[in-house]
Amino acid sequence: MSTPLLHKVYDSSIFKEEGDHLINLLSDYLSKTVSMESEKVINWSEPDEEYLFWKNFKQKGYTTSQLFQTVIERSIHTHHPHYIGHQVAPSVPLSALATLLSAQLNNGMAVYEMGAASTALERVVIEFFTQALGFKNGDGFLTSGGTLANLTALLAARSIKASSDVWNEGATHKLAILVSEEAHYCVDRSARIMGLGSGGIIKIPSDKNFKMRTDLLETYYAQAINNGFEIIAVVGSAPSTSTGVYDDLEAISAFAKAKNIWFHIDAAHGGAAIFSSKYKQLLNGANQADSIIIDGHKMMGISAITTAVLFKKSTSSYAAFEQKAQYLWEKNDDPDWFNLAKRTFECTKSMMSLRFYVLINAYGSQFFEDFLTTLYDTAINFGAFIKEQKDFELALDPVSNIVCFRHIGKGGNLDDINLNIRRSLLEDGIFYIVSTRLRGDFFLRMTVMNPFTNMTHLAALLENIRKIVNNK
Repeated sequence: MSTPLLHKVYDSSIFKEEGDHLINLLSDYLSKTVSMESEKVINWSEPDEEYLFWKNFKQKGYTTSQLFQTVIERSIHTHHPHYIGHQVAPSVPLSALATLLSAQLNNGMAVYEMGAASTALERVVIEFFTQALGFKNGDGFLTSGGTLANLTALLAARSIKASSDVWNEGATHKLAILVSEEAHYCVDRSARIMGLGSGGIIKIPSDKNFKMRTDLLETYYAQAINNGFEIIAVVGSAPSTSTGVYDDLEAISAFAKAKNIWFHIDAAHGGAAIFSSKYKQLLNGANQADSIIIDGHKMMGISAITTAVLFKKSTSSYAAFEQKAQYLWEKNDDPDWFNLAKRTFECTKSMMSLRFYVLINAYGSQFFEDFLTTLYDTAINFGAFIKEQKDFELALDPVSNIVCFRHIGKGGNLDDINLNIRRSLLEDGIFYIVSTRLRGDFFLRMTVMNPFTNMTHLAALLENIRKIVNNK
């Protein structure tokens, strides 16, 4: 028998009251951050301090509305033009509303009847991607983030290209993949999860511009074969996370075809360039990939966390998993596109297709072109601006929306100077940028994620850095 508390918890009038208040809070947040009426991007606190604040929060008897307001105040503001840090998009409000709808409906999507609308919408969204990539017989699905996406694609590669049936028989010999030394760490992690070990991750050196040296692929391939490895795949970065540099996908494709190995592209960050008439040439060769992943929550304005896993051949999208779950579906020998648990790690997954489709429905592909092109243009212009400054230097000319640079004007240890700059910016909270190490050297790293970030904001960043250096 249901209790009074249960009736209260599910009361639609309470939901409407608190929902209206939350929407008003978020609308106010959006207005103040985009317009920069709110000065700070982040109100920094140390981890232990933040933990103690929330540990004691409930004891003070705050309401749900006060809780929501406090979460907003103590969270990083990705919609602020001074947010130029990690690769997380300022989510488009429509995508956020779709996420709310998904969360309330809570359709599981393992099998068709648990999410009919969102399952069909997912197929439409996947076709939107495969058509843009030129995959005439392509297919795929959505999953929770680039790490799971890369792992799923590489599992498919192992299933199709390995000479033994690892899924059913276990590892009988050493498998390996080829990947740039600049690739995202999740590719390394995926290979280790698959049991390849450190020896099975063959890292190809990068050139002076941090692009994979495809001229060395043959040498490293031969060495691996001589060491008893079977190479199943080569992975291209589009782009690498640290530098924003795209690998030569055409050269990698030609090598993969010659060796009859799988060609996978980690395009979590920059795959959306396929929708930009100005920058799509960065993905030349992507149409030859066996698989490619693209994050919606990076360069497409989609609420986190949503990633497309795309395959050139439809049948490949079923290759990663083969176990039978008779209680979920009646036909295990039929690759039903509409029973998504056959192809993904998730059995219960969110209705993430809504986050994509709501934007496609409202704005078409033009939004994605405008969004990515604006971000890349701004970063490349900022790179040119930095080259004009005597007290700053670039690590390399940017080709996407990632810019690596450092201050060099006051002498002393450059790593220490720029480490102090990064720490001071974080504690001050007016700007949010991150950092990276490139061949051992410490660089500041900024990523233009907000289409409202402009050169006035970025010039102010450099002035802010100069003040930090001069006040040291």
